[in-house]
Amino acid sequence: MAKTEGTSRKKIVVVSLIIFAAGVVFAGLFNVGLAYTNTAEFCPSCHSMKTNLEELQQSTHWQNPSGVHAGCANCHVPEPFVPKMIAKIIAAKDVYHEIIGTIDTPEKYEAHRWDMASRVWAKMKATDSRECRSGHEYAHMALDAQDRSARNRHSNAPDKGDTCIDCHKGIVHTLPDEPEEPDVGTAQTQADMAADAKSKTE
Repeated sequence: MAKTEGTSRKKIVVVSLIIFAAGVVFAGLFNVGLAYTNTAEFCPSCHSMKTNLEELQQSTHWQNPSGVHAGCANCHVPEPFVPKMIAKIIAAKDVYHEIIGTIDTPEKYEAHRWDMASRVWAKMKATDSRECRSGHEYAHMALDAQDRSARNRHSNAPDKGDTCIDCHKGIVHTLPDEPEEPDVGTAQTQADMAADAKSKTE
């Protein structure tokens, strides 16, 4: 009887160790895969995203005198795990639209640029430009080194409830032309879109 109980305990220990080891391996592979999807090599693997990469590479976020560099993930992928996974799930729709041909040519991409940009702006507004703040903070700005316009805007922005994206649209990617008549995708106001984005990130 005692021998049987001892054997059962050993089996439980072995099975537990196997499950633990499998969990560690899975977590490691998951993190490696997740990290790869944040790279500048992976993002433009969809044809439609090559335009975005080209625009980024021509901006000061990519190359500048100080050597501070920001890639796709720095602006579009949150660091906290839950918001990061939500962002990944939402981003899957871009892959879907690439596959079905909604944005698979430069012409189609441009036709949808306003709608896509508006949704990104709304998301950034809803999170108080969270990703921007991983590299920029009002408290660490040398306001006296800025020109008068920037100094005034940055000084007053917190009190006015303004956030980075309110003034810095088009700093990396080409600003889309605002449509004269809102289509189905842009019928909501940016305020409504920001509210929707905020509810998804909470």
